[in-house]
Amino acid sequence: MSSLGSAGDKPFTQVQYREVLDTLRHAPDGHLAVYIHVPFCHVRCLYCACDTTVTHSLEKVDQYLDALEREMDMVTEHIGRRRPIQQLHIGGGTPNHLNEPQLARLMEIVETHFELTPDSCASIECNPRRASVGQLELIHGLGFERVSFGVQDLNTDVQRAIGRVQSLNMVRDVFLTARQTGFQSINLDLVYGLPFQTPRGFQATLDQVLDLGPDRVACFSYAHDPAKRPHQHAINTAHLPTPAEKLALFHRAVRTFTEAGYRWVGLDLFVLEDDELYDAQVAGRLYRNALGYTTRPDRQVLAFGPSGTGEIANALIRNETDLRVWQMRLNNGQFPVAWGRRLDETDRRRRQALLHLMCNLQLPASSAADLDHEYEQLCRKAEQGLVEVSEEGIRVTPQGRYILHGLCSDQDDLIDCNSSQWRFRMSS
Repeated sequence: MSSLGSAGDKPFTQVQYREVLDTLRHAPDGHLAVYIHVPFCHVRCLYCACDTTVTHSLEKVDQYLDALEREMDMVTEHIGRRRPIQQLHIGGGTPNHLNEPQLARLMEIVETHFELTPDSCASIECNPRRASVGQLELIHGLGFERVSFGVQDLNTDVQRAIGRVQSLNMVRDVFLTARQTGFQSINLDLVYGLPFQTPRGFQATLDQVLDLGPDRVACFSYAHDPAKRPHQHAINTAHLPTPAEKLALFHRAVRTFTEAGYRWVGLDLFVLEDDELYDAQVAGRLYRNALGYTTRPDRQVLAFGPSGTGEIANALIRNETDLRVWQMRLNNGQFPVAWGRRLDETDRRRRQALLHLMCNLQLPASSAADLDHEYEQLCRKAEQGLVEVSEEGIRVTPQGRYILHGLCSDQDDLIDCNSSQWRFRMSS
């Protein structure tokens, strides 16, 4: 079975997308979430796997906002305007690359088309190098209660190698400003497997992050793939840790955060013990969708902007990734959908089973029956001590947690783990 978005996929037609939206229109009480992809950065970090464009043109950003407004016009014309949404997430790229008037306009566009209720959760990703006191105060004033800052690593040699230099003092100042501004939850992103990372240096970064006291920490694995991301050719592979060294770095992160009182959730997230995501994992009801970990599995995700990936009415859909193509499609009155896949009942049940296993580390026997060839693969993993298979179902062992992503890596067509959008989101 081919992976979502591969060359073998047929494009999702305009008619098919309209049919999916019509399904949503006829379910007015369905829980909605909105993801908006902001495809701009000030500079291109060498490790980056996101769909983004380097620009310093205010006009280019304004044209993007014009197109975004057209896209929301077209979608809400089908599903109904001012539908309430439970969650809004702004990702990128670098959302805070937008200046203050552009950020305000972005939220004006959202609130013209959707209703943010008192129960809505709004989150945004920010580059700390672009975050000022005034900007953070504006973002919070616009209704964002959750913010995520990309730290990656605090070692100077690592930062120089990946083209992202930001001092500990600067990160600390931005973090404390966000605290004082009143953000409800602050997440910090780290990346392991970067050039020049060593056990000692990475431990220093972990300790410095702990000193800040974030509510959540996401620790991602660096994927070196210059064939797909040519800018990564600038990273010397001789300076990358070996696979064994890379795994040891993640072991170190797990040990450091769990000993400090954080709880390891899903693949790569660490949260405080009173976090709702940890409670959901303990109760076996944690879920993951196109926005990230969530406690609400019935949410429909509408995605806007280039490369945005959504989930609507048992269909996985992704927009055109190229900014110019995305804009051209909208200018021609077309939905900018590049491809998608409708899930039949068998696919849907398989997907639910795989996601349940990845999120909750166990799968009841009744759901394990929904797996296809994955069940045989998991049985072979059991011989290696990575999972336990019994009459009650499947359970991931402590050793298996370290390769949890790999347990389901052959099923990207259903869960799309490799999507650049599927990073940590401030879900609830």
